[in-house]
Amino acid sequence: MYYYISGKLVKKIPTSAIIDVNGVGYEIRWPLSAFSAVNEGDQVKLYTYFYVKEDMQQLFGFLSENDRTVFLQLISISGVGPSTGLAFLSSLSTAEICSAIMQEDVKTIQSVKGIGAKTAQRVVIELRDKISKLQYSGELIQNATSTAQDNGIVNEAMDALVALGFTRAAAQKSVKLIQKKHGHDLSVEKLIKLALKQN
Repeated sequence: MYYYISGKLVKKIPTSAIIDVNGVGYEIRWPLSAFSAVNEGDQVKLYTYFYVKEDMQQLFGFLSENDRTVFLQLISISGVGPSTGLAFLSSLSTAEICSAIMQEDVKTIQSVKGIGAKTAQRVVIELRDKISKLQYSGELIQNATSTAQDNGIVNEAMDALVALGFTRAAAQKSVKLIQKKHGHDLSVEKLIKLALKQN
């Protein structure tokens, strides 16, 4: 019904925004990521989803079409309602959600408030193919793929460091420090070598 709403942000709280459009104030629920990205007084455009139930009507808004698309995919899963969909986008970025689904990372999905083990598995099973086929934004998939590759390299390096005598916590700390200093484009071998030099 509403594709997007564009106007002045007159009030914001972590869970919702009020946007003035030609003198009409729309109350729109949004994820924490949107709350952090804009300020009161800004002109904003939120891509919306109009949720209608017997006892309620609510507008949900997102700063990008990508966010809304992933939200809609998530709430198509049994057991994931709009509030839980917002919890996803408040806890993780869209790229992180896609990455977790593509990697079948149930643990990350389960870290979202209100998501149990069975629902997390359902999200992976039902959305894995849909997420991988998303063509509306090559950038989103590229970001998710990069995150997945980065996580794979980090995990491989950490496993190797643990095998070489590091504790898991020490390996993780070392890798994070190296990436902060040298960037995220390092190979597994380079990460291991730099970590060994640190200790």
